[in-house]
Parts: sequence; structure tokens; C-alpha cells
Amino acid sequence: MSTSSRPRVLSSLGRRMMRTAAVAALGFGVALGVSTVGAGAASAAPVVCTSPATANDIQVSEFASCGAQAFEQSVARSAAMDSGTAVSVAQNFGSSNSFATGFGTALSASRGNGQSLALAIGGGIAHSWADDGYATFAVAGWGSGATAEQGGVNCVGPLSFAWNLRTGQSCIG
Repeated sequence: MSTSSRPRVLSSLGRRMMRTAAVAALGFGVALGVSTVGAGAASAAPVVCTSPATANDIQVSEFASCGAQAFEQSVARSAAMDSGTAVSVAQNFGSSNSFATGFGTALSASRGNGQSLALAIGGGIAHSWADDGYATFAVAGWGSGATAEQGGVNCVGPLSFAWNLRTGQSCIG
């Protein structure tokens, strides 16, 4: 007879979340690696937008652009470089973050204490929308698209990853 009766360390939900996190890290690493190989020829100084420091912060530097707008004690941050475009909007205690590079487009929105993150690396299109205290993540690399929103997730192309913590859904391209 065993002297220790240890309960199962991880539930099935915990194991599923760990697998999803591992896949997310792998997908992000692949997308980052591909983007450093040579996603585009244009080069622009990085731009960073933050709100509430400015009510509606819009920055443009040569080819890169970003925008951030926050309402009602929320925080919106976006950054772009190398012809990327990033936009973040947050309201009602939400937190929204986006980053784009190499002709990528990242769109992030949140409200109701939601947290969203969109990363478009090397020409991808990423869209993330979070609501009601949940979090969503979307990462897209060259020629790929990822969407994480309240209705679920969608991945198109080999360098895409999306995860919705409200529904528990995730996908990888």
C-alpha cells in the first residue's frame, strides 16, 4: 500500500491548456523565424502608439503606422515597423495590444475587462477580439491569417495560430 495518495496533478483541462500553450510557443517561434529570413524589402523606423497617454494616438513613420484608442479606464497599445500596420482599441477596463512588421496587419480590440493580443509578423493578418474578462490571441506569419474572437477561432495558411480562452478553442495553420 502506498503511503502517499496524491491526487492527479493535472486535470484534462490543464493538460489541454498546456498542450495549447506549447503549440502557441512553437507557432510563434516558427512565424518569428520565417519573418527574419526576409519578409520584405521596405524598412521604416518603428512606431509605438499608446492610449490613454493620448486619447487617440496615431503614428506614421515612412511606411509603418499604428493607432491606439482607449475609453473608460482601458489600455490600448500598438507598435509597427517595416511597412506594418497595427491598430488597438479598448473600452470598459479592456486591454488591447497589437504588433505588426513586414507588411503585416494586426487588429486588436477588447472591452469588458477582456485582454486581446494580435501579432502580424512578416506579412500576415492577425485579428483578435476579447470580451467579458476573457483573453484571445492571434499570431499570423507571411501569407497567413489568424482570427480569435468571441465566436471562435480561424487559421488560414501555414504560419497561423489563434487561441480563445472563453471557448477553449485553438487552431494552428
